Amino acid sequence: MQIAFHIGANCTDEDRLLKSILRNTSALLQQGIAVPGPGKYRALLRETIQGLDGAPPSEDAREILLDAIVEEDDVKRIVLSNDNFIAIPKRVFDHGVFYPQTEGKVRGMCRLFPDDKLSFFFSIRNPVSYLQDIAQRAEAETLRDYLGPFHPLELKWSDVIRRIKRAAPDAPLHVWCTEDTPLIWEDLIRLQTGVAADTPLKGRFDVLSRIISPEGIAVLKAASMPDDRVARHDCIADLLDTYAMPDAIEEQINLPELSPELITAMSQSYEDDLALIDDMEGVDLILPFN
Repeated sequence: MQIAFHIGANCTDEDRLLKSILRNTSALLQQGIAVPGPGKYRALLRETIQGLDGAPPSEDAREILLDAIVEEDDVKRIVLSNDNFIAIPKRVFDHGVFYPQTEGKVRGMCRLFPDDKLSFFFSIRNPVSYLQDIAQRAEAETLRDYLGPFHPLELKWSDVIRRIKRAAPDAPLHVWCTEDTPLIWEDLIRLQTGVAADTPLKGRFDVLSRIISPEGIAVLKAASMPDDRVARHDCIADLLDTYAMPDAIEEQINLPELSPELITAMSQSYEDDLALIDDMEGVDLILPFN
C-alpha cells in the first residue's frame, strides 16, 4: 500500500490542499486512490500512536487501522492529511524546542505501517508570519510566554525536516513553501495523489482564485494553461503580476516583539534555511520554475 501523508505544518495549509483533492474523489478512486474523510483517521492515528508510547504495535494493528480508514476495495494508494499531526499549536515549542514531538510521531506512523510505502508531505512558511499566526492560534498572551527560552531566530525548518528524515529515512519527504502555493497547487495535488499525468483535475486554481480580482478570474477561466509545468508557472505568475489583490497577498505583522530589524533577520534566515533544505538528501523541495 502507498500511504501519502501531509503532516503539517500548522498554519500553512489549513486543509486547503485536502479540500482540493477531495473534489476529485471519484476520478481518483477509478485509479485505486482513496481519499478518506479526516474524521476517519485523525483521532484514530493520534490515539494509536500515543497509546503505543514507543512500543511496537500488535501484529494486527495495521489491518485494523486500514479497515477503519478505508472502505473501498482494490485501493493501492491512500491520501491522508493532518496539519496538527506533529503537534497542536499550544505544544509547538514545548521544552524550548521547535516541534519536539516530531521524531516520535513520525516513527510511530512508520511502526504502524512497516511494510507499506510511506511518503510525507510538509509545508513551511516565512517564520515571521508563521510565528504571528501560530501564537494567535495557541491563544498566547505574549510571544515571550509562548516561546519560553526559544528565540525567534532559532526557528529553522531544516531542523524539523532533518528530524523527520531521521525518523523515516527511507520515506520520501516532499516540502514546499506556502508562499509558492498559487504557482504550484496543481503540482501538489498530482504529487500527493499520484494520479495519472493525463487526468483532468478539479481545484487546480483554488488558491489562485482567492487572491486575484474578478477580472483576473475571468481571464483565468478563458485561458488555456500549457501542459508544461514551468510554462504553467509563468502564466500564473503573469496573472498574479496583473490581477493580484494586495489585501489578499500582503501579510501585516503586528506583533510588538518582532521589530523591523528582527523581521529582516528572520526573513534572511529563512532564505538561507531553504538553501540548506534544498541540499538535503531524500528531501524534495518543490519550487516553482524548476
